[in-house]
Amino acid sequence: MSETKHLNADNFDEAVKGKVALVDFWAEWCGPCRMLGPVIDEVAAAVGEDAVVAKVNVDEAQALATKFGVRSIPAIFIVKDGEVVNQFVGVQDKQTLVNAIKSA
Repeated sequence: MSETKHLNADNFDEAVKGKVALVDFWAEWCGPCRMLGPVIDEVAAAVGEDAVVAKVNVDEAQALATKFGVRSIPAIFIVKDGEVVNQFVGVQDKQTLVNAIKSA
């Protein structure tokens, strides 16, 4: 079982290098982000070691949020080999996110 990782500018590139990753950009003050939190944890458990599932706090990693062009949160990016291959804005269900990872 895999756990959700918490990433920032210092560890982001190394954590997603050469892998498929789901990255959730969020903030503590964001109600929909808090609703999505448990779903992200369920996705991490469902995909196990097949993908990296991570969260990035936009208040603590503003440069990373800017790099990804995050304008609204929660923002979810599916990244493969360093390239964004899919993205979502707003609360999503577990199966939608698991399917996005599998199709990356």
